[in-house]
Amino acid sequence: MGLLSILRRLKQSPEQEVRLLLLGLDNAGKTTVLKQLAAEDVSHITPTQGFNIKSVQSTGFKLNVWDIGGQRKIRPYWRNYFENTDVLIYVIDSSDRKRFEETSLELAELLEEEKLATVPLLVFANKQDLMTAAPASELAESLRLHTIRDRMWQVQACSALTAEGIQDGMTWVCRNIKFRKKP
Repeated sequence: MGLLSILRRLKQSPEQEVRLLLLGLDNAGKTTVLKQLAAEDVSHITPTQGFNIKSVQSTGFKLNVWDIGGQRKIRPYWRNYFENTDVLIYVIDSSDRKRFEETSLELAELLEEEKLATVPLLVFANKQDLMTAAPASELAESLRLHTIRDRMWQVQACSALTAEGIQDGMTWVCRNIKFRKKP
């Protein structure tokens, strides 16, 4: 395929905008994931108070990624960001086993939300670079993901710090986007 035919194909299929919602408990690594996606420096990350948003180009898509703070006092406001979400990305600190139950309950609540019904779910099993990290398969079992029947889902082992696994997760996202129906 020559350059001219590639350019023609690109012109015929304009870039599609996609809204990704990045959620998870505090200190899971959401902002580090976001900064890796935007190819920004990840050496100085501070807890998110409110939200961050970045637009990232990926595989013919313009991904608008909303990173919402995960502190307990902020979580009730997550629902304000559900509308028009194309993909839910849930980030988990795989090394913080004491919080697996809490994160499991939060995720279960999210999956019950009407505005997130059928929205594909990517779970980033983050911090795999740490010796104490649970494998992605253990996390999937702990979160009871095998019981999900109403949406596509994937668990991706990753390290937001080193970027390992992030691109694999985003490739899955781009392959499984379900575009919302516009009124």
